Amino acid sequence: MNIPFLGKWRRRHSGDADDGLADAFASDPEGVSELLGECELLRSHAAAAGLELDDSPASLNALDQLPPRWRDDPEALPWIGNDAGLYLGTVVVRTVPGAAWLLRSGGSPAVRLASGREIPVVEAGLDWAAQGVPELSQVYAEAAES
Repeated sequence: MNIPFLGKWRRRHSGDADDGLADAFASDPEGVSELLGECELLRSHAAAAGLELDDSPASLNALDQLPPRWRDDPEALPWIGNDAGLYLGTVVVRTVPGAAWLLRSGGSPAVRLASGREIPVVEAGLDWAAQGVPELSQVYAEAAES
């Protein structure tokens, strides 16, 4: 996978790391989107359950229906939650007109809708993984309405 912004970001020797990452978000949004959409751990858990994540809104509903076996593994839970949030953001960015990734202060990726509303997708994914709410499909439905 060729992600040009990573080379530029790594070559920087001065400045704040968040500035370099923010530059990457601005200079190569497609590369950032591709990187954030990988979600390998979530995709492997879904595949083990017979679910292929195709970056569609329907796949969010299917994820909501999976038995939350990751809750039995306290080490995996935050990683699954992070991936679930990034996957949610990926689906929103790819299917909701005007939606785009942004880097919040503190370095957490989020999604900004055309209306200007920001969705803290990683936090939503962590809550979903730990408690089952909010459902990923519900967060998507609210974003698609905006």
